[in-house]
Amino acid sequence: MSHIFEKIEKNEPYMIAEMSANHGGRIENALELVRQSAAAGADCVKIQTYTADSMTIDCNNQYFRIQGGLWDGYKLYDLYKEAGTPYEWQGRIKEECEKCGIDFLSTPFDDHAVDFLENIGAEAYKIASFELVDIPLIEYTASKGKPVIISTGMGSLEEIEDAIDACRRMGNNQIVLLKCCSEYPAPWKDMHLGNIPDMKQRFHLPVGLSDHSAGSLGAVVGVTLGACVVEKHVKLPDVESVDSKFSMEISEFAQMVKDVRNAKLIAKGPDYTLTVGEKASTVFRRSLFAVKDIKSDEQISRENVRSIRPGYGVKPKYGERIYGGCGLEIKKGEPITEDMLNKIKKQ
Repeated sequence: MSHIFEKIEKNEPYMIAEMSANHGGRIENALELVRQSAAAGADCVKIQTYTADSMTIDCNNQYFRIQGGLWDGYKLYDLYKEAGTPYEWQGRIKEECEKCGIDFLSTPFDDHAVDFLENIGAEAYKIASFELVDIPLIEYTASKGKPVIISTGMGSLEEIEDAIDACRRMGNNQIVLLKCCSEYPAPWKDMHLGNIPDMKQRFHLPVGLSDHSAGSLGAVVGVTLGACVVEKHVKLPDVESVDSKFSMEISEFAQMVKDVRNAKLIAKGPDYTLTVGEKASTVFRRSLFAVKDIKSDEQISRENVRSIRPGYGVKPKYGERIYGGCGLEIKKGEPITEDMLNKIKKQ
């Protein structure tokens, strides 16, 4: 079974390495990506299950050509033909994930893809941002009773609610939402990661981040804002694909995993109890000490008792209780103790 909810319940970030087209057309690259992603600390490798024919039609008119952006000039059919992960590889990729001790995840793009993934034993599904509005596909995917991770890029609040409702109509409440900016690469100003805590409050569901931005910063910020899942496109060095320009090299992914997990540790709280290290440091606080020899008939004043380090005496706030008092003989360098507070007589 998928370990995503196990991780979420432990309050540990679930790290997804998205392969996408970064196999570069060779199954050896795909399997190596699995191995290196596992070594880098990924909890899961994700692929995509589609064919060019299940995504679009082979048509040359203006509607089917991309204008601008990373894939400018591509015909949609040709892009998906080049980028797809062949169906005959996918069972082998899943086996490699199992061998490496990590989860296997895929994004289906039609009912046939869902059926295929069911046949190879998929344990969870991802809905891509662009399919957020394909309610029949979401219903069919959710009907299999597996966890459904829904990327919400480009989604209005109403569209996100529709997708959630589609899962629940199928009796499936195993839903995780991913905040996503569907730009490739995503500029920081468009990320709007402040939506993460808002989405958690609105939808009462776990919320993660599908991150298309450069580097680790988006993931670190996302986790500190409450993201329980981080998905990032990964690539091998020197393997080019239609997705490689906005993907992260495995060595960077390994560092990002460390950064994200450390960010999660750093952001823990609220907790106002002292740590073991802080307790040890309290000795260096200020406290009240005799800074001159004081005779029993001599008045205690700010000249002979001061607030200084270390912290073996009472807190400085007790000074007003003893200034002007007498009755004790105190040596220079001796702390004022709680026992002394009760013995000092005010004149």
